[in-house]
Amino acid sequence: MTDLGTDFARIVREEARLIILKALAEQTNESLSSSMLEQVLSRFAIHQERPWIHQQMEYLRTMEAITVVDAGTVKIATLTDHGHRHLSRHIAIEGVKRPSRPGA
Repeated sequence: MTDLGTDFARIVREEARLIILKALAEQTNESLSSSMLEQVLSRFAIHQERPWIHQQMEYLRTMEAITVVDAGTVKIATLTDHGHRHLSRHIAIEGVKRPSRPGA
């Protein structure tokens, strides 16, 4: 049996990672800074500090869903083809919530 707090933390991380990928896909250049992602996540009631957001970005980079470039105290994330494939439900990236089916 899993601890409710640990399970909730995992669910929040997986949801945040999906929100990050979706936010990147909405941009013309498919890129956003971590400070902008902080604002995006807060709209979904995920209020976390920048280091936590950087951890989620690093996870997504490790899973090849995004690329990350350091720009001073912020990081710039850019969606990759692999991340795009997750959003279109062609693949499933472990640790990232699956997007809803279109129309569901």
